Amino acid sequence: MTRDADEQPHALRSALLDAPGLRHAFFTRRGGVSAGIYASLNGGAGSSDAPEAVAENKRRMAAALAVAPDRLLIPYQIHSAQAVCVEEPWAERPRCDGVATRARGLALGVTGADCGIVLFHDPAAGVIGAAHAGWKGALDGVLESTLARMEELGAARARIRAALGPMIAQPSYEVGPDFLDRFRAADPGSVRFFRQAEAGDRAFFDLPAYIGARLERAGVGDFEDLRLDTYADEARFYSYRRSTHRKEPDFGRLVAAIALD
Repeated sequence: MTRDADEQPHALRSALLDAPGLRHAFFTRRGGVSAGIYASLNGGAGSSDAPEAVAENKRRMAAALAVAPDRLLIPYQIHSAQAVCVEEPWAERPRCDGVATRARGLALGVTGADCGIVLFHDPAAGVIGAAHAGWKGALDGVLESTLARMEELGAARARIRAALGPMIAQPSYEVGPDFLDRFRAADPGSVRFFRQAEAGDRAFFDLPAYIGARLERAGVGDFEDLRLDTYADEARFYSYRRSTHRKEPDFGRLVAAIALD
């Protein structure tokens, strides 16, 4: 392992989620111990990074959230619409892309490397949630599923605050016609989130705006987009698409997490 000169994980925060009794972080790639293409705060247990490096990175992120490492809970993400309620640390990671809890001292996390990572809080009910929303999960309803699990715990959508962390932005997200057709078939109005390329049949997809629109339509009370492009900012963020364009063998994962004190 190579130790980052900055011992503390670097994290971004949403003003919308700054509240007494609540901790949250959109961690960048800075402040960890991973090396090479994973440098340095890789949170991807599913990556090919050294397991001991990922474990140390997780320990640092958990400490920043004031929880034990086994209480920083990140599901086994499958790009689905599945979401679950959590009451205690799990023995085996559930296969899902959304989590919700009202238990104190648990940090709910998700990972991403271009996909949307969304943190939720209902301050009146004391309920939090986190969702991993790539294009497929967002299209299939992972945001609404996470909200439904929060409602089961006493949250009300009109009170929920949602913050969207760093993810790929429209200028960096070029897609083909089959991709656009899939969204058009699900909802003809979704074509407004695509900007045609100057030539050919390609288009640029605004996934952050699509996520924001889904949350607004679902009745979320407040929403903030940090408006940070993972593809364009290599110094702070991992990017699956950037790694793919470079033909790199793998990529690191960013972590976002939220916890009730």
